[in-house]
Amino acid sequence: MNRLLQNCPSLLFISLSAILLGCATSGVKNPSGVPVTEMRADERGFVAGTGVESQDLVAVADKMARSILGVPEIARAQSIPRVVLEPVINDTRFPINKDIFLTRIRGQLNIQARNKVRFLAREQMAALEKEQALKRSGQVTASSDPNIVEFKGADYFLTGKLQGMTTRTSAGISDYILYSFQLIDARTSDIVWEDQAEIKKQGLEDAAYR
Repeated sequence: MNRLLQNCPSLLFISLSAILLGCATSGVKNPSGVPVTEMRADERGFVAGTGVESQDLVAVADKMARSILGVPEIARAQSIPRVVLEPVINDTRFPINKDIFLTRIRGQLNIQARNKVRFLAREQMAALEKEQALKRSGQVTASSDPNIVEFKGADYFLTGKLQGMTTRTSAGISDYILYSFQLIDARTSDIVWEDQAEIKKQGLEDAAYR
């Protein structure tokens, strides 16, 4: 092969060019690694641990959204109830984005229960108050809102808590997580709805959650 390349300079040039072109165009930094696999959010993947994962989020949030729709205070309300999301308490050992549960529950209810319940954007209060002040001062106007309208008050608060128990031995690790959510009457503090979901997992190795 070496003698053939020496006798055919053009073949040597073509071979070197192909190698250099391949190096220049390749974007693979770890060709021996595992390729990316696109999955559904409700699937359990091969990268998994005993903590809170996407399939748990989907299952729990969907269950809670369906359960809320059956509450008489929501299903049979004379006027559309207004709901404010309150932060979820995370009492598990996993440092997860706990409020993503309420975000998904709210999204599911807005999709499945239009005109049955409405959520107040309290997290946007600073921007809303600034806009209201601009309207009062006459600096801006809106054809859909020519007059100043006061913000709506909450009829209910939706909140939740994540609690966990962990067992660790030389044989592996086990995690139990209780997901509980409540709908609280803003006027009376009555808990008008509560539902729970529980998930237990065991594994040989722990995983890092962020």
